[in-house]
Amino acid sequence: MPEKLFAIAGESCPRLDRWLAARWPEFSRMRWNRAIASGSVAINSSPAAPSAAVKAGDRIEAVPPPPADAATDALPEAIPLDIIYEDDSLLCVNKPPGLVVHPAAGHWKGTLVNAILHHCPSLSAGSHPLRPGIVHRLDKDTSGCILIAKTNAAHTALARQFADRTAQKYYLAVVRGRPRMAAGVITAAIARHPVHRREMTIANRSDAREAETLWRFVAGTNRLSLLECRPKTGRTHQIRVHLKHLGHPVAGDRVYGGGADFPRQLLHAWKISITHPIANTPLAFESPVPKDFPDELREKLTEYDQRLR
Repeated sequence: MPEKLFAIAGESCPRLDRWLAARWPEFSRMRWNRAIASGSVAINSSPAAPSAAVKAGDRIEAVPPPPADAATDALPEAIPLDIIYEDDSLLCVNKPPGLVVHPAAGHWKGTLVNAILHHCPSLSAGSHPLRPGIVHRLDKDTSGCILIAKTNAAHTALARQFADRTAQKYYLAVVRGRPRMAAGVITAAIARHPVHRREMTIANRSDAREAETLWRFVAGTNRLSLLECRPKTGRTHQIRVHLKHLGHPVAGDRVYGGGADFPRQLLHAWKISITHPIANTPLAFESPVPKDFPDELREKLTEYDQRLR
């Protein structure tokens, strides 16, 4: 990965992208814009937008833009995919833990998008050239169901379902301890952490966004419990932050207090229900429970799921 650049602004500039192109002219302003959009440029340790103003004395940290092909387009790579469902409009993929969803700073290759482009070269335009087909995202170490749009029409329809909260998502989380109640609702607004900018936190600030998570106890002991979680909103790290707030962080979550005795955070996108974006018929997908979940909890889940059917 390219070495990070540092500089102290000697004078003010109305736009960060313009300042970067002047300070390091070996990279074009357009390429700096893409670097900023990927989150690899910060002012005074905070991620910044291309239109942000630079003030004299500001400390600028920046990872140089990658080669033009990596910065502007995701490239196909022969990475195996576990496909749950596929038709002419969409894909549902079982994402393994450890796989990044789309290219960004530090992960220009080897992502889910690279794999999907190899399997299916024609995808929706998405919100960014590096995110074709991506309707919603999962954290790198979260496994399970993720939807991919093949066409722009499918993407628009699916995005509307997520925005209107008609798409139903069910997660499984192995957490520390055992909740005192059998079920509950966590309603707490989420914002970016004021110091640790890669983290989110419960906050009562103007920039905090409403967030709601329904949860239900499935099985467990005093040490570990398995919860079914249904996020009504889709904020970054929502379930992880809300379960920490509940007092039962996700096991293996090194960021939000779940410890480091598991290789990854034990959070899994278990089921998702949508209306087909073109045919307008109901669809429901399910991803098998990962083998790295504790065996005793996986066995109890089978009993729980049968009771619900």
